[in-house]
Amino acid sequence: MVRPSSSRTPPSDILESTRSYDGWLARHVPVVAADVERKHARMAEGVFPFLRATFYRWCQHWRALAGAERGATRVAAIGDLHLENFGTWRDFEGRLIWGINDFDETTRVPWPLDLVRLATSAHLAIADQEVRLRRRDASAAIIAGYRAGIATGGRPFVLEERNAWLRRAANSELRAPPVFWAKMDALPIARNPPRDGLGALLAALPGADARPRVCRRVAGLGSLGRARLVALVDWQGGRVAREAKALPPSAWSWAAGRAPGEGSRGVPPGRERAPRSSDPTVQQVGRWIVRRLAPHCARIDLSDLLRERDEERLLFAMGFETANVHLGTAGAGARIAADLRTGPRDARWLNDLAKIFADAIERDFRRWRAG
Repeated sequence: MVRPSSSRTPPSDILESTRSYDGWLARHVPVVAADVERKHARMAEGVFPFLRATFYRWCQHWRALAGAERGATRVAAIGDLHLENFGTWRDFEGRLIWGINDFDETTRVPWPLDLVRLATSAHLAIADQEVRLRRRDASAAIIAGYRAGIATGGRPFVLEERNAWLRRAANSELRAPPVFWAKMDALPIARNPPRDGLGALLAALPGADARPRVCRRVAGLGSLGRARLVALVDWQGGRVAREAKALPPSAWSWAAGRAPGEGSRGVPPGRERAPRSSDPTVQQVGRWIVRRLAPHCARIDLSDLLRERDEERLLFAMGFETANVHLGTAGAGARIAADLRTGPRDARWLNDLAKIFADAIERDFRRWRAG
């Protein structure tokens, strides 16, 4: 397999890319100018937050640096995958499930893109001393988990009888109901919310006679700047919250310079076929993605996931869950298994690619801070 070159650089620089992408984004969804400025400021805080906030730039890097990996089997991928793109939710049976919980950038790309981005995020978290592993060990754990998921046909991470260590991470103090609802109650009232977003939000609430408090929410990094609305209501003796988030086409379309394609953005790809137990409240309504918010239905911070200090087991699980998603593409399992046998696509392969992309992200980060 021809190894990608780190000498080819994407067109433009990070400052020009950001200006172009921000303009493109505003043509597709409602944006909040103050939140866009907040995002730009947070991009300068550290290289890991910078990675989270700049999937649009990653798409440019992939087209320039991925080499032979651009010809690998294409799947409905996560796209904006990183160590903090995991959380928990309740499935149809009320069971607590762990896995990838953000599909805003879902698009059809070669399967290595997700894996390389996940490994790159691990490299950058190691550089920030968030993860205490050698980079090659982190890459080895991710590819081992991914291979195991493809080979076995995958399985969901149900936090009931199994996966007690993940269940402990999901039950951190910050996710306790009193803390969660206090944060929700502190949200400011939304003034003049977009009509289509408000309609999608209210339609998702239980009970036709509910009288919700509609608020504005600032959250995320990759999606920071897009309008977010939250409806809060007391219903049948308890609190209920729903969120509607503006959902643009994937940044992959922007980077490719083509018209956005149609698709179920924001909804787990191939959710009926994938060996996962999805959140039944997640739905796309026009240009909005609607979901339930609850103490145990949210993203898990990396610091909470790492409380056990068992990074290799966690990264193995993340690689396995990535395979779960990719298996939702019809016929992808056998084709990916064949791809994995060529090259070889092993731990060294993934580690080498992650190094190349981490170097590119770090260069962009230095340029961003200087600019």
